[in-house]
Amino acid sequence: MRFSVVETGYDQRQVDSCLDELGIRLIRLAARAESVAGAGREFDQIRQEATHLCDFLRRRTAPAEGDAAAVRAGATAVEREAAELLARARTELEAAREEARLVREQAYAEAVRARRDFEAALLARRRREARVEEILAGTRGDTVPADTPTAAAGVPATRVAAGAGGEAGPNPAGRTAA
Repeated sequence: MRFSVVETGYDQRQVDSCLDELGIRLIRLAARAESVAGAGREFDQIRQEATHLCDFLRRRTAPAEGDAAAVRAGATAVEREAAELLARARTELEAAREEARLVREQAYAEAVRARRDFEAALLARRRREARVEEILAGTRGDTVPADTPTAAAGVPATRVAAGAGGEAGPNPAGRTAA
């Protein structure tokens, strides 16, 4: 933006408009710098915009008769603020990278722990399964003799099997004597 020269320097409205535009750009730059926590690309954009603003101010600080010192002081203040914003953005970026590294390490440690727990549970299950197979393999070949008393009947198996259930044992079919 070029300023029109008037009797006492530059057109005040044009200068105010330019300063308002710079203020808006700096506010946007500050907002971007605060949100740069994890984005490296935004960091470069902020740096480019800060450089652009500094160049813009250098181009616009043509010495006027009485305003040259004020313009240079304003430019220096803007450059200083841009440098502070850039430094703050770098600090926040490094803090965000460190936090991301810690989260990544914690997630990896938890995944390793969960895998170990799962493998231990799977091994225990396989061992139980093998033990059950051993037990079942051992009982398949054994037969129970017919005259062995059973716990369910409460009487020797020979009486029930021989059909002498009348008075000596319970009626297995639940029938009444006729």
